[in-house]
Amino acid sequence: MANTPSARKRHRQSLARNARNKSARSAVRTAVKRAREALALDDLTKAKEALRLATKALDHAASNGILHANKASRSVSRLSLAYAKKTTGPQA
Repeated sequence: MANTPSARKRHRQSLARNARNKSARSAVRTAVKRAREALALDDLTKAKEALRLATKALDHAASNGILHANKASRSVSRLSLAYAKKTTGPQA
């Protein structure tokens, strides 16, 4: 356990940040999961809204350092590609 007052404070801060980041990460995962489920059900209106919310959540998490920027960008790209494939249909 930390002995100095500054180390105790840093520990308290790390616990608070950990809880906040865990909650934010969970919200991002839920948003992405809902977007994938909507795409799987071929509900394009619901999928469009879910994709918008997932993109917003991923970008917000990346800007706050909760997720790495490249991971967020990759996830947005993959979701967008999946949505585009559903909307355009099979290519000849």
